[in-house]
Formats: sequence, structure tokens, C-alpha cells
Amino acid sequence: MADRPELAVLGQPVAHSLSPALHTAAFAAVQDPYWRRARYRAIECDERQLPGLVAGLDRHWRGLSVTMPGKPAAAAVAERRSATVEQLGVANTLVRTESGGWLADNTDVDGVLGALRAHGITAPAEVLLLGGGGTAKAVVAALARLGTRRLVVAGRRPESRAEVVRQASSAGITVAESDFTAAAVRAAGGADVELAVSTVPAGAADPLAGPLASVPALLDAIYHPWPTRLAAAGAAGRVTVTGLDMLLHQAFRQFELFTSLPAPRAAMRRALLDATGLPLPLPV
Repeated sequence: MADRPELAVLGQPVAHSLSPALHTAAFAAVQDPYWRRARYRAIECDERQLPGLVAGLDRHWRGLSVTMPGKPAAAAVAERRSATVEQLGVANTLVRTESGGWLADNTDVDGVLGALRAHGITAPAEVLLLGGGGTAKAVVAALARLGTRRLVVAGRRPESRAEVVRQASSAGITVAESDFTAAAVRAAGGADVELAVSTVPAGAADPLAGPLASVPALLDAIYHPWPTRLAAAGAAGRVTVTGLDMLLHQAFRQFELFTSLPAPRAAMRRALLDATGLPLPLPV
């Protein structure tokens, strides 16, 4: 169909991506006849291949989701960049502009903000952050918007931890650093930490599950396998926000950037639960 809008998620590996389920359900739920015809697929693509692939797409291609490892390349390939992309240097969203070029945006920050707010976490003053990569940068940007005053960064690699510390400091957040050990995290966190955020790979935070069990709220960016040991160790009553919450809320904003339509949140939430089979609340 000549006027069928085309969209995709780019990444490597990408077969596991839940974005096709989310966005396909969203397009099926809208009333707009143009966007109801949209096709959304997954395309295997690394950071070296991304510039050439994007340059070869015709005007029927309306939007691209970008996962690792292509986020820095997505920011570089765009003619226009949002303020968030300029700040973080990475993009997870490319939107076709009226001029035919591409606008780069980053909805990972929206994902963190939306997930925390949906779980009632609106102004965490003292936060412990595990990790120092791209997801950690999105978390720091979100925490700055929420008014976080103090952040303890426990990163496994000093160089990535330093980048996050610089970002938080420039946003006006008081920052302390910690080694990535149970003893150091226990000492650095203290009784005032309201929220712990883990952006490290599955299993990496397992040794910290005990020391962080009493923290009243946790955001764990992992969603497979679930629950993580870090999440399962929480004391009764702890608020636990998952990587699926983040994925869902970033997809809401991404859909709106693609289409200029309100995201059909209920349909997208239902599609995500069906695709994963996990009994999670996923508040919207």
C-alpha cells in the first residue's frame, strides 16, 4: 500500500524487543485511518549499519525506535535533536520531519519519569543509583526534573560513574560516589535513601539485595528475568518499579512523537502484559 506508514525498532540483538507488540497494538487501537494502516517491525542493525540504513529509507518511513547499540549513532544521524538528546548524547527515537529529515529524541527519560510517578514516587530527595551507563544518564535527567537533592552513585566502572557524577552535579544535585560492594553501598546509602535505582545487567546487583532490602522504593531497570534477587529481597510494603514500567511509559511518549496522537495507554499496557505473561500492576 503506497501510503502505508512504516516504522521499526533498530537494534542488535533485536528479536527479543517488545516494541513491536506495544506499537502494533497502539496503531490498531487508534481511530485515525492513516495510522491504523501503520506497520511496525524489528530490524537487526548495529551502530555501524544504522547511518546507511536510515539514509536509505523513503518518505513512507515515519519513525524509528532505537535500542542498543545504536543510540549514539541515532543522535548523530539526525538533522535536528531535542534538548534531551543534546544533553545526553544518545537518542532512542527518530521521527520523520516535514522537510524529510529526522528529529532525534530520547524518551527513556519520559519512561523513568512516567514509571516513577505512576507508582506514586514524585519527589525522591535522597537516591542511590547503581550503574553508570546510558540508562543511568536517563535516570539522572529524570531525577533532576523531580527535584532530587542528593544522589549516591555506585558504579562498577570508574569512568562511566564519573560521567554520571558530572551530569548530576551540573544539574544541581549533590553527588557522592561509592564502590560497587555491599559494604560500601550500605555505608554510602544510609537511612535517608528514599529510592534505590539499579541500571546494571541482570545478576550484577544480586550481592546488594540484602543491604538494600529496607530501602522503601526500588526502580530496577531489568524486566527479564523477573523478579531479580534485588527486587525479591525487598521488605514488605516496598514500592517496586520495573523495567517494564519504564518500557511502557517511554513507549507512550514515543508513539505520541511518531503520530501526534494521544497514546492508547490501556491497549499498550494490555499488549505488554500479554507479551510477557508477568503478573505486574503496570500502573498508567
